[in-house]
Amino acid sequence: MSELSLHIPNETNRLKSLILGLPNDFGGTPLLESCYDPQSRFHVNHNTFPLQKDITKEMNDLLQVFHKYEVVVYRPENIMGLNQVFARDIGFVIGDKFVVANVIEDRKEEVPAIKSITNKISPKQLIKLPKDAFAEGGDVIIHNNHVFVGVSDEEDCQKFQVARTNYNGFNFLKETFSHLHFFAFELNKSDHIPEDNSLHLDCCFQPIGEDKAIISPNGFRNKEDVNELIKLFGEENVLLVTSKEMRNMYTNVFSISKNVIISDPRFIRLNDWLENNGFTVEKVAYNEISKMGGLFRCSTLPLLRE
Repeated sequence: MSELSLHIPNETNRLKSLILGLPNDFGGTPLLESCYDPQSRFHVNHNTFPLQKDITKEMNDLLQVFHKYEVVVYRPENIMGLNQVFARDIGFVIGDKFVVANVIEDRKEEVPAIKSITNKISPKQLIKLPKDAFAEGGDVIIHNNHVFVGVSDEEDCQKFQVARTNYNGFNFLKETFSHLHFFAFELNKSDHIPEDNSLHLDCCFQPIGEDKAIISPNGFRNKEDVNELIKLFGEENVLLVTSKEMRNMYTNVFSISKNVIISDPRFIRLNDWLENNGFTVEKVAYNEISKMGGLFRCSTLPLLRE
């Protein structure tokens, strides 16, 4: 069996291959008590949770953009009645290593569905997190020598369903990839109010291009962390996002390369800023999928970038 090539140095180099989530048989509207994020709860409560046909159309439109840029796309195996749209959290690549995530109990079934893909990865390149170490892909953002990780302290992990990455997970990654410079950012969490919740770090921060970033200060618990990021990227290179824009997932765009970004047509202010800064914006409507608490970065698990 030929081995799968892995190389992720950052979020923005030219994309060659990825795992894209699956919209098939996602199980329809869940029961309110089965929801594990505030956005889903809100839409179940208001009878506006997305329909199968709309999710399928949106993901197929996204798939077409990857085909346009000749990206090799792998898909999980379909499990009837299971929501498999958000592939990002069940694993992630740092450098040439694939980290199998420890995910919350509600999402454990999603992991075996990518086994046919991870079986093609050399065992030397597979890393499993220890039992008490939790880290999901949405909380891990790579920017060359820097790795930014969204974390929750022990108290928040006990208290909130939306606290997904703990300090044990952060410390394990920091020790495993000791040649990289790690930053831990504590995020604001709420199981019930979407504007007050940053489900993962990519819901409030995203590096783009060579040296730019989109940041939502509202997602961070500590103001100093926001200042540190602004200092790192430079004020003139940062777009600051409001809490309403954060709820709409403005930071959860996805880079095909340093100058091509997938975004939602609803994000008018963001898209204007991107185009004014020389980016090509591939617009894909993702409104229905966003009702489940995720967007483009959440649906994608990059395996190989240039």
